[in-house]
Amino acid sequence: MSISPATPARARESFDRRLARGVQTVTGRTLAPYQSAIVRIGFSLTWLVFLLRELPYRHQLYGPDSPWSWEMAHRLIADNRAFTVLMWSDGRFWFEVVYGLAVLSAVLLLVGWRTRAVSVLFMVGVLSLQNRAVFVGDGGDNVLHLAAIYLVFTRCGRVWSLDARRAAREARAGEPPRRDVVGPLLWVVLGGFLLATTWFSDVTGEWWVPVLLWVLWLGNGLWWLVCRVAPGEPRTLLDALANLAHNGVLLVLMVEVCLIYSTAGWYKIQGSRWQDGTALFYPLHLDYFSPWPGLSDLLGASGIMVMLLTYGTVIVQVAFPFTLFNRKVKNVLLVAMMLEHAGIAVLLGLPVFSIAMISADAVFLPTAFLVALGTQVVRGRDRLLRRTPAGTLPEQRRTGEEHGPRTLVG
Repeated sequence: MSISPATPARARESFDRRLARGVQTVTGRTLAPYQSAIVRIGFSLTWLVFLLRELPYRHQLYGPDSPWSWEMAHRLIADNRAFTVLMWSDGRFWFEVVYGLAVLSAVLLLVGWRTRAVSVLFMVGVLSLQNRAVFVGDGGDNVLHLAAIYLVFTRCGRVWSLDARRAAREARAGEPPRRDVVGPLLWVVLGGFLLATTWFSDVTGEWWVPVLLWVLWLGNGLWWLVCRVAPGEPRTLLDALANLAHNGVLLVLMVEVCLIYSTAGWYKIQGSRWQDGTALFYPLHLDYFSPWPGLSDLLGASGIMVMLLTYGTVIVQVAFPFTLFNRKVKNVLLVAMMLEHAGIAVLLGLPVFSIAMISADAVFLPTAFLVALGTQVVRGRDRLLRRTPAGTLPEQRRTGEEHGPRTLVG
């Protein structure tokens, strides 16, 4: 059998076309806008629920009355260089300001107001409070810690946000964009905060966090300038870089979720209690993890149910990364994992951990399901408020992607 001399050339040309399409896919558009929006909503809600739940105990957890005193935290941070603005001062007023801003940034990120700037404030609040007392957190806090950094690089306000609503309203009106005052003002205020961060860099933490904040601040200023002075090819280049960062971060988040479940599952396999199917029995009989003792006793009294849940947990966690290439099986296991975390929230009294993990799992939810869910939410809202629906979500998506936020830090 002879091979034509033109075969390698055709194969190379086909490979070049596939490579070009791949590059165009990751740089030409924002992938998974609904998944990034639900991740934004989930993690901001997780942080908000935690802050509000611990509001009466905030001084004992992270504030001046904490057993992990400010001096002890200062010594630890001087060694591990963790980022926290709470090391600027040990005063009660400064702590209240940081805690209040953390709550405010969670609320604003939840509704999607100026997501570019608010996501940075959200990250600063999460890192500052969690690094102030590192022994308070659990696995859910670790996931939230990383997600707060990831959200800064995503375009998570394209749908289901006030930013998308504002962009869609301007596009429907067919009028030139209004002069934005809030964006530049917020940009100036954040610039002053960055100067303070640089001034206190010796007690703030790792050098990369202030550098990252400066890059984001200058990048948003460059975006605003390009959109008004050179909206042609320079705007296209910045759009491509933003899309690349967004899509790359979503991929990192997916890989992280797979690593969490795979390592947890394989470590469980090595435990004797997980091998004999009795691992779930023990936390159900611990007072610390039994918010509903009657329900825990009822479930723990059934040996078959305990065995099925124990083995099922291991099977789902180990198998999930291998099911990503089969959409139907992946969706079934995804529902199983979310139900598992919902059960952990109810049976073991770990709601914040469960919401954080469900928020991370949401990155794998199908787009069709999310669109349908959003449509039902909008219809329910309109029925509740007795309003006429303003439009369909796919239209909002197109307007958000074509026009996007035109503000400095929106």
